[in-house]
Amino acid sequence: MATQHYLGSCQCGAVSFEADADLDQAVVCNCSRCQRLGSVLTFVPREEFTLKSGQDNLSEYLFNSKKIHHQFCKTCGIQSFAFGTKPDGSAIVALNVNCLEGVNPRELSPHAFDGASA
Repeated sequence: MATQHYLGSCQCGAVSFEADADLDQAVVCNCSRCQRLGSVLTFVPREEFTLKSGQDNLSEYLFNSKKIHHQFCKTCGIQSFAFGTKPDGSAIVALNVNCLEGVNPRELSPHAFDGASA
């Protein structure tokens, strides 16, 4: 699978976005947050992500090193994406693949990431 254009949203639709992503690079993480959420994530450069609606309906959660800015809808509570930076300082967005339209994350083969030890 190559990079494709995706639309995504929270459950209630108050927060929507679009992004160009490669789902072959999807990961599942065992950190205390991702494991509880059941997130399947893929990472895209910040410039490949556009928030279409819901900026005023987002809330942020920071934990541990407080480097990842987890964004979730104030109405339905779904975390559709998070903002962060790569080690080289470039801005990235972690997309929750579960929130992408027309994608069944259970059909993917995500790579395991040991976030619990990171």
